[in-house]
Amino acid sequence: MTLRISTNAIFQAGTTQINTLQSQMAKTQMQLSTNKRMLTAADDPIGSAKALELTQSQSMNTQFGTNRTNASSSLSMVDKTLQDVTGQLTDIQSLIVTAGNAGYSDSDRAALATELEGRMADLLGAANTTDGTGTYLFSGYKTTTQPFTQTPTGATYQGDQGQRTLQVGSARKMAISESGSAVFEANVTGNGTFVTQATTGNTGSGIIAPGAVTDTSQLTGHDYSIAFAVTGTPAATTYTVTDNTTGAALQSDQPYTAGAAIAFDGISFDIKGAPADGDSFGVQPSQKQSVFTTITNLIQTLRSPASGDAGKAALTNNLNTASLNMKNALDNVLTVQASVGSRMKEVDSLDSTGSDLDIQYQTSLSGLQDLDMVKAISLYTQQQQTLQAAQVSFKTMSGLSLFNYIS
Repeated sequence: MTLRISTNAIFQAGTTQINTLQSQMAKTQMQLSTNKRMLTAADDPIGSAKALELTQSQSMNTQFGTNRTNASSSLSMVDKTLQDVTGQLTDIQSLIVTAGNAGYSDSDRAALATELEGRMADLLGAANTTDGTGTYLFSGYKTTTQPFTQTPTGATYQGDQGQRTLQVGSARKMAISESGSAVFEANVTGNGTFVTQATTGNTGSGIIAPGAVTDTSQLTGHDYSIAFAVTGTPAATTYTVTDNTTGAALQSDQPYTAGAAIAFDGISFDIKGAPADGDSFGVQPSQKQSVFTTITNLIQTLRSPASGDAGKAALTNNLNTASLNMKNALDNVLTVQASVGSRMKEVDSLDSTGSDLDIQYQTSLSGLQDLDMVKAISLYTQQQQTLQAAQVSFKTMSGLSLFNYIS
């Protein structure tokens, strides 16, 4: 049996084969020009899916890097402003020490009060700092609202308690701001547990100390008063401690010795000097007080006359209170600044981790997508030779005809 092949079949088979070889060669050429092994998902469906996941993860990592840059910029501005605030509070503490100079007159202290007003304005300016785009650093979520407005008693906070955040990692959302309330108003008074103070109008020279906690288990958080009486000849000074919260007298007609400890309900303090008959002192639980209120009270103290034993005692008591409150304000700002600093350090650490992760993604993508150039060039050469052979073969076959052999 003889197999007959038509001329049409020869032409169709040859054309199909040459087209196939040209397509394969064109694909290899495209791979070489792009240095990519996978031109379409059909080239490697599983590899393409994995590459897509890696590309998406790499894009998210890049966005986290951008967020970290923004977070670092915001935190740096907050940190710089807090450094300025720290310097201003330290200067105010120095002014308080200076004001306690026994040789200073009322006019000298009034001059210090004028200087303190300038410090107050500087501190308000720092509290109302913007980032250069109109966004206030210390207003919480109310970024376009000025945080503080000066009042006769200090300053009013008009922001909120919010902290703006940014996603700086796949599992880390970081606060990039601080509320003005947390920085300038969250300052405890007194020693942090209770505050001692002289009653306005005392006529003696009694000076009360800040005191300390001796037994936390006995603390009540109540409001107390210590009333003095001077009676008899020769005069004898006694005091009575009253719990104003319950109305109970805790200690009655106790003999007073200057500098001796007065202790009750887990707290202890002393009073020096000579309290007059009818003088009294108070002990209340510590509260939160704005640093602007503390400075305003201090200015009023420095502008008040301090003549005689009573005036000097009132000045000393008020300066002691202001000094302790300013120390607490400085401690609070330093605590906030330390928190900001720790976040800045964390951003640096996350940046390093993000860079390493980006290298890992790039390496994995390269393994999936990049072309083996040596292998591809060898394949391209082979395909080129195969195509040339097919073309020569087709030309030869298409040129065969019976008429070539008829004379």
